[in-house]
Amino acid sequence: MFFKFIRAIVRVLLAVINGNAHYQNQEKLPKGNYILVAPHRTWWDPFYIALGAAPKQFSFLAKAELFKNPILRFILVHLNAFPVDRDKPGPSVVKRPVKVLKESDKSLIMFPSGTRHSSELKGGMTLISRLSKKPIVPSVYQGPTKFSDLFKRTPVVIRFGDPIDISDIKKMDKDGLAEVEKRVQTAFDQLDREIDPNYKYIAKEKNTD
Repeated sequence: MFFKFIRAIVRVLLAVINGNAHYQNQEKLPKGNYILVAPHRTWWDPFYIALGAAPKQFSFLAKAELFKNPILRFILVHLNAFPVDRDKPGPSVVKRPVKVLKESDKSLIMFPSGTRHSSELKGGMTLISRLSKKPIVPSVYQGPTKFSDLFKRTPVVIRFGDPIDISDIKKMDKDGLAEVEKRVQTAFDQLDREIDPNYKYIAKEKNTD
């Protein structure tokens, strides 16, 4: 209930601030649970991705530092967020999302790069998918990366792709993980081209907006 309430508020706020969002290929989203992944390009792309995948509810991973604030902790916990210690992730980083995917009606949003400005995919996504037996669904955000540009009604596009099958990868060794990362990155690149053949994301060292 809290997740739906917050999502409704966010939908109204983003409509007022920008009002120029477009969601493509929503029919590709599975009926059951899945792991929705995307390259992390700005701090508000999770909101747009969750809106585009509505009415599905999600859990997600958030850095442990955010849970130190009691108010923010309350919000994050009720939004189905799991704390992640980047220095010492621990087994719970995998076990808790797997449990939610298998035992609830909530899917999982992940940014496998781990940070907004990294293109290196992580193995956690693969392990969670393998243990939960849930598909990986790629998505991309194209739109403003500066908050000020949201107010200029710069178009925002979220595009979803076909679920990625990794059942043929028998071993989760270095080569197996590399193959999954390759498939996911290829899907991201394809979705970007389908939106705009000339699109190129330019990472910034610091985002001052």
